[in-house]
Amino acid sequence: MEEWVPLVDESGKVTGQALRSQVHNGSKLLHPVVHMHVLNRNKAILLQKRPETKLIQPGKWDTAVGGHISAGESLEQALHKEAWEEIGLKDFFAKLLQVYKWESDVEAELVYLFVTHDFKNFNVHSNEVVEARFQTKNQIENQLGLGVFTPNFEHEFLLLKEKGLV
Repeated sequence: MEEWVPLVDESGKVTGQALRSQVHNGSKLLHPVVHMHVLNRNKAILLQKRPETKLIQPGKWDTAVGGHISAGESLEQALHKEAWEEIGLKDFFAKLLQVYKWESDVEAELVYLFVTHDFKNFNVHSNEVVEARFQTKNQIENQLGLGVFTPNFEHEFLLLKEKGLV
């Protein structure tokens, strides 16, 4: 059964809903997603490697946690669901850093960007993620623009850098 996602305006107000396949088909229907960067004491960032089977950006390194908010689901519920599904993280405190619109060839998302320093017991345990590992600012900067990372991650990395978090 296919997931329903809310449609929103640029302020985040729900304006309707659509099937997940409808928001990924180039329609540019704006829908909300959660992203969470996990940072350690040394300001290294936990990245996840996307499976080759993913429709969007297969095999690339990406934000540790990212996923759709389902219809009827709160921001907090979605963040905790995705953190568990993608990196097995249960107990954490996250701070909302920024909300921004991201547009690619196939979709338009209203991204709720969170940051956490809680990463104890993270565990890749599902087929959502191939691998997860911390990378330093220098390691990431040496690979920017080479197709190693998703374009969305590269955008967020620059936001984190601008705010002095990495």
